[in-house]
Amino acid sequence: MSTITRRRALGAAASAAVGIAAGRALTAPDRAEAAAARPDAAAPETFDEIYLGRRIQGGPQGGGHHGGHGGDYAVRVDGDELHVMRNADGTWISVINHYEPLATPRAVARAAVRELQGAPLVPLTLV
Repeated sequence: MSTITRRRALGAAASAAVGIAAGRALTAPDRAEAAAARPDAAAPETFDEIYLGRRIQGGPQGGGHHGGHGGDYAVRVDGDELHVMRNADGTWISVINHYEPLATPRAVARAAVRELQGAPLVPLTLV
């Protein structure tokens, strides 16, 4: 029969806590929206609305740009194109919120409007 010492019990508890924390870091996304996005999901919906005083629009486009990263989907803010990209996990990003993946192009457009804070969107020129 082995005896459990206080030192062994504390060591085991510390190891378990580290394992749980590491597991959460690997499996828990930063945003619930990103977790809901799936690469095999249906094409995103078309939208046209006024958000915080800016007109945002999104919908399918023909041809795609530089390899079709946006999945042949275009987003516009006040008529100017907001370059969007779909990530491998199904989330979307733009040149304005490149490090903030969101579930839909509409969410990306709204995030861009908030970030712009009234400034005009300068079109992205890809060469």
